[in-house]
Amino acid sequence: MPDLPGSYQFWDENGIIIYVGKAKNLKNRVSTYFHKEVDRFKTKVLVSKIRNITYTVVKTEEDALLLENSLIKKYKPKYNVLLKDGKTYPSICVTNEPFPRIFKTRTINKKWGTYYGPYSHISTMYGLLELLNKLYRIRTCRMPMTEAGVKDEKYKTCLEYHIKKCDAPCVGKISRDDYIRKIKQAQEILKGNTRQVSQQILEEMKICADELRFEEAEELKQKYILLNNYCAKSEIVSQTINNIDVFSVTNDENNKNAYINFLHITNGAINQAFTFEYKRKLDESDSELLSLAIPEIRQRFKSNAKEIVVPVEIDWKLDNVTFIIPQKGEKKHLLELSLLNGRQYRVDRLKQSEKLNPEQRQTRLMKELQNALQLRKLPMHIECFDNSNISGTDAVAGCVVFKNLKPSKKDYRKYNIKTVVGPDDYASMKEVVRRRYSRMKDEGTPLPDLIITDGGKGQMEVVRCVVEDELHLDIPIAGLAKDNRHRTNELLFGFPPQVIGMKTDSELFHILTQIQDEVHRYAITFHRNKRSKHALHSMLDEIPGIGPKTKNLLISKWKSVKKLQSIDIETLTHIIGKQKATSLYTYLHKEDE
Repeated sequence: MPDLPGSYQFWDENGIIIYVGKAKNLKNRVSTYFHKEVDRFKTKVLVSKIRNITYTVVKTEEDALLLENSLIKKYKPKYNVLLKDGKTYPSICVTNEPFPRIFKTRTINKKWGTYYGPYSHISTMYGLLELLNKLYRIRTCRMPMTEAGVKDEKYKTCLEYHIKKCDAPCVGKISRDDYIRKIKQAQEILKGNTRQVSQQILEEMKICADELRFEEAEELKQKYILLNNYCAKSEIVSQTINNIDVFSVTNDENNKNAYINFLHITNGAINQAFTFEYKRKLDESDSELLSLAIPEIRQRFKSNAKEIVVPVEIDWKLDNVTFIIPQKGEKKHLLELSLLNGRQYRVDRLKQSEKLNPEQRQTRLMKELQNALQLRKLPMHIECFDNSNISGTDAVAGCVVFKNLKPSKKDYRKYNIKTVVGPDDYASMKEVVRRRYSRMKDEGTPLPDLIITDGGKGQMEVVRCVVEDELHLDIPIAGLAKDNRHRTNELLFGFPPQVIGMKTDSELFHILTQIQDEVHRYAITFHRNKRSKHALHSMLDEIPGIGPKTKNLLISKWKSVKKLQSIDIETLTHIIGKQKATSLYTYLHKEDE
């Protein structure tokens, strides 16, 4: 192969291009794929499928970049970086008609007109369209309008003209030359040259005022104010910075997708901003991604900036273009702003995908928990325990089960404490954990991937003694500890327990506290029901004429004193007879009397 710049193509056994690359030196670059020390697994897979290599020689590095870009678009090779924005986002079209229209579209056909965008923030696009309609009253009808048709009076005005949203070029209320002049100004705004248009409107307003055409001057003044208000929403950088591009790269957690943000600064203001999503195929570096993306994005947005701000060094050169990696100052601020936009876009995309696929969110959070605790497997099955009693009476415990971070209520279990006397939370926890996991071990039931205790180091040690020392099971144990104000503020893990660095306002920590709240609710509810039954049982023993049979009937039907007090005497008479009902009703309501 020649020692010249160009593009190379790898073909598979079926005669299909599977990879397109670029090189400053074709011979040196292509030979690297066939070195024994290639360390990327994906690259080895690619090389194993190569059956033929072709190449195209060009004169400059920039030509090599552009050629690679065009070949990737044409052949869409399997192993090349994939641009994922596609037609998901709308663009603004200015048609090629004699009387052009301006509208949003997701279909790109360059025969129809000139396209601006795409726009990742839909509200920005609608705001821009609204501004253009207010400034220039562009026609919205779809009539195939011609100059000859206007002269022959083939058209009629519509409602848009009467409500002053259109200048009615269809009936000659505005000449074609004036209409085209408005379209050209609108196109300048779409390109981001708002300040030039604003200055032009200001000069026209002054001329009208000097010529005593005050109504026209007032109309131009309103346009000038509208445009200035729109410009004020742009990020003002510095009046000394003009016509530069800024690129930054933000990666997702798995390093599979990259988000490249583009900002264009004209006349000291950011007038173009967009984020593109790229899918890595061969673990490309940030520098490699940028070398692919920069020519493509600049071509799409028709940028001719001579300065490009980037976060990493780029090996490739573009004619008459300087690459800058700023260390401080205004350009450093711009790069940080670009990174902020890229990160926000990544968060927005994640939220959108998780709305469409909720399981994706749960998997992400489980992986986050796995990484935080350094677990061997994904914590798909989590169990949490809590005790509840009043001075040791009616002592109970609850176990809640979460599968894929969702409550699995059919697997919840209630436990009456049998072997512990008095208010001993540690002994109660030991009994419950021993009973649960002994049974699961004997029955061969799948064990949880993680146990969470509603408490700190003491509860964790109690559970560990039973699980590891007595039952010889290998189940990770975590604890949720509270502060002096009884608020959960720490996640503990390991032995001896260590505090896991996790923000208390993070999404994962909220999920863990929800598990804690759920087990607390479940245990408390069980304890209250048991206490209420106990109170009802004791009360019925004091009523003369109420025997064991009647007592069991009343307990099974109403379960608590409060529910029984709300029953009228007719219902009681129908169930247990008049005499017993009268005795019971009198006893229950003697305090009311």
